[in-house]
Amino acid sequence: MNLRLDYNNMMSEAVGSEGLDESVFAENAAFIEKAYKTVMDGRGKGWQEWCDLPYVGNDYLDEMISYCDGIRRKAESFVVFGIGGSALGPIAVLQALMHLHHNELPREKRNAPKFYVEDNVDPERMAALLDVIDIKSTYFNVITKSGETSETLSQFLIVYDLLKKALGKDEAKNRIVVTTTDGKGTLYNLAKEEGFKLYAVQPGVGGRFSVLCPVGLVPFAVMGIDIKAMLKGAAQMSDAAAVADVRKNPALISAFMQYEEMQRGKNVSVLMPYADSLKYMADFYCQIWAESLGKAVDLDGKTVNAGQTPAKSLGVTDQHSQVQLYTEGPFDKVVTFIGVDKFRSTQVIADDKDVDACDFLKGHTMNELINCERKATEYALRKAKRCNFTIYLPEVNAETIGELLMYFMYETAFAGAMLNIDTFNQPGVEEGKKATFAMLGRKGYEQKLKEVEAAVKYDKYTI
Repeated sequence: MNLRLDYNNMMSEAVGSEGLDESVFAENAAFIEKAYKTVMDGRGKGWQEWCDLPYVGNDYLDEMISYCDGIRRKAESFVVFGIGGSALGPIAVLQALMHLHHNELPREKRNAPKFYVEDNVDPERMAALLDVIDIKSTYFNVITKSGETSETLSQFLIVYDLLKKALGKDEAKNRIVVTTTDGKGTLYNLAKEEGFKLYAVQPGVGGRFSVLCPVGLVPFAVMGIDIKAMLKGAAQMSDAAAVADVRKNPALISAFMQYEEMQRGKNVSVLMPYADSLKYMADFYCQIWAESLGKAVDLDGKTVNAGQTPAKSLGVTDQHSQVQLYTEGPFDKVVTFIGVDKFRSTQVIADDKDVDACDFLKGHTMNELINCERKATEYALRKAKRCNFTIYLPEVNAETIGELLMYFMYETAFAGAMLNIDTFNQPGVEEGKKATFAMLGRKGYEQKLKEVEAAVKYDKYTI
């Protein structure tokens, strides 16, 4: 395992009464073990099929890599249509592993297509995409776990029509790659009817847990990411998550610490990576933590309104926008930092003799600066008695990113088990989907439309 977890600043020795006493682990051993066994017993079953994703066979991966290599050689642009887990995972990983200005590089330096993820249905955004791509040299990956996602299907309908007009139907169908649940759903049926290349999502892999299945692997392979190394890292974290000793299991201990602090009123969880490459990992975390833990009732049917609001932050940037709140605002947050030991490049700060200022910076590197700023922020929060812990990656590469993703998945699963909620459903999201279908006139939703229209709004409350 490459990932390291430093939770010193979660303990009472560091942050006083806001933190945890070391005895809390022994005192709650039975509770922790119960949550651990709940997750372990569910591995590979039901909605925990994501636990098996690191162990997919080489033959399957080799076919995918070969197919995606063909797209990489031919395509000028590669566009993902998806929303939620179908977008946030690919965005987070490709931000982490590609050049930070990938699309601006010339083709010979990119060695891959330009890459776009379109996850919203703002009409101006679609128009902007069509302004910057050449439809004739673009491939599209249409991703929806359910096969029924309105946003993604609307995007598909627009571009498939354009592709047919530009290339003819026979070639247009070759430009579409579909990723959806095997055997059901509108998108699956369309893929079969039209002859699109299809990669299936396992039925027990929910959208927010899908980044290591074809939802993520297809775009990663198209962009030249080593998906076998990524799954190797994920498998290493899966092995670590199977360790019963809470003090040796990073996902289990962090889930328990978050749970304990939730009981003490820490209802906000901040993820603050100190690396631009990991900026969108915070978006991935926000979805998996919010959708999984935000539940009205527990497994016993008791109303609990569980959850911890995730917040995204970026070091060093948000030291100058958010850290003031974190150090002096309400004692309602746990801050998780991500530090990187070794960056992929080193930038030396010039020792310019003509500039008679800033001597304390001269001769150092930006690498030193960003890590000093992270350590300083950890210290400032500690001094202010604010709970925080740090995840360390030795470097950012395919293997460590696979490990980090699996860490977040297991941390979430363990936390859900501790909260005694259904970690893998999302009834609050489904209600909005049904109302959207009704308002757009989808058959079978007539009663829902009446319900929506019956919701009274008063003019006196509109300015």
